Amino acid sequence: MTQQEFETAAKELRRVMYDVGVRYFHQQDDAEDVAQESLLRLWKYCEKMDARMNVKALAVKVAKNYCISIKRKRTSNSTLYNKEGNNGGLIPATNIDRLEAEECEELLEQMMQKMLSPRERELFELRRLDGLSNDEIEAKTGVKKTTVQSMVSKARQKLFIELKRRMNQ
Repeated sequence: MTQQEFETAAKELRRVMYDVGVRYFHQQDDAEDVAQESLLRLWKYCEKMDARMNVKALAVKVAKNYCISIKRKRTSNSTLYNKEGNNGGLIPATNIDRLEAEECEELLEQMMQKMLSPRERELFELRRLDGLSNDEIEAKTGVKKTTVQSMVSKARQKLFIELKRRMNQ
């Protein structure tokens, strides 16, 4: 699937993934996170997709898996951390998986430093890494829920655009 085809399909796929998030969490802010993050994850496989694939079914699967991942992260009392113990990541199954996970975390960290303002970064990390809801972030930071939702969404957009730019190089 080409970038143009993906961008064309992304509008419908985003809506489908948003609906999965609403059905799973019954909250718009969580559903928004599911749609955004799932679309990013699906983009990583864009070049491997072709016309024979049921992309909509794949999008639903990615969104459901992300919902489960969020739920596990929120309900888990004992999380295994990587060797640094500071990014909340689970220890991957193999050394290659661990290296890839570390590389991805490093890339994300670099992109966040470069692309996001300190406030956007703070809110994005509270949402993504700590798994807090917009209400919880509002209570913790004093930033209004609607502002949190807007800033986190804009932060994701910036990171997504940068990721697309890097993939096209």
